[in-house]
Amino acid sequence: MAETDFEKAGSDIRRVKANVTKAFIGKEWAVEAAVLALFSEGHVLLEDVPGVGKTLLAKAIAKSINADIKRVQFTADLLPSDISGTTVYNSKDNEFSFRPGPVFTNILLGDEINRATPRTQSSLLEAMEENQVTADGTVYKLDAPFFVIATQNPIELEGTYPLPFSQMDRFIIRLKIGYLKKETEREMLNSQRVSSPLDFLNPVMDKNEILKIQNLVKNVKITDELQAYIVSIVTATRESGFCEYGASPRGSLDLMRYSQAAALLSKRDFVLPDDIKKAAPAVLGHRIIIRKGARLSTASGNDAVKEILENVEVPI
Repeated sequence: MAETDFEKAGSDIRRVKANVTKAFIGKEWAVEAAVLALFSEGHVLLEDVPGVGKTLLAKAIAKSINADIKRVQFTADLLPSDISGTTVYNSKDNEFSFRPGPVFTNILLGDEINRATPRTQSSLLEAMEENQVTADGTVYKLDAPFFVIATQNPIELEGTYPLPFSQMDRFIIRLKIGYLKKETEREMLNSQRVSSPLDFLNPVMDKNEILKIQNLVKNVKITDELQAYIVSIVTATRESGFCEYGASPRGSLDLMRYSQAAALLSKRDFVLPDDIKKAAPAVLGHRIIIRKGARLSTASGNDAVKEILENVEVPI
């Protein structure tokens, strides 16, 4: 029996995941989530303590894809034009010309994004949502695919600026990697004793293949009942007594797209309720604000979404 386009795409996504796992060991679920975000045409925010491999994961994904890659170390003195680009005067030609910034790439690694000022952070808003940059009244389109992997340290808050809620909403998922198990950490010590695992990581996919799979994700079937299920989940975050602010309509769109990518990973051309239930905490958790004084005030947004899922009827 011939392999369908959906089955082949699922195999290709698994190939990228397996390649990243060669370098980033012990957290296969985090690798899967980040890879699914790429094929969902979303962006990833990696938020955790220093030293757990946030940058390693980002670099491993970047090296697994034969595409243009740029990295920006966010600092307090970074300007918006340092990200998007600037218009400069060329005395030789006696005219102004646009000099593109690092955002003009396929994969942008933004390290410690919360160390930049809100003004600089906002320079990514248009690029992340519309794949374009506006400079001096002129719109410049970004090449596809465009994938942002940003990292931030939630512990050292001195000299940092919390991401605006509007920018958090533009990340399809937020991941907290956590520490390795003892056995896995010993394995890591042994594997990196002489060299970095990134040194031996080769690309397994080019950007044309990524675009093809991203388009195929959109064609994964999702029934009217499951679309209504997604809307019910998102609506419940807005109406919940322990949520100050619920997820936006963009959250509904991202949950649908991410669930379609998860179905494709399983080599299916249709979405199941389990795809949505599994994706909801990672996709919606960072888009809600827990009400102060509520029963879940000390819980994370992911925990709140998990509780909401228990009370929303699953379509049969």
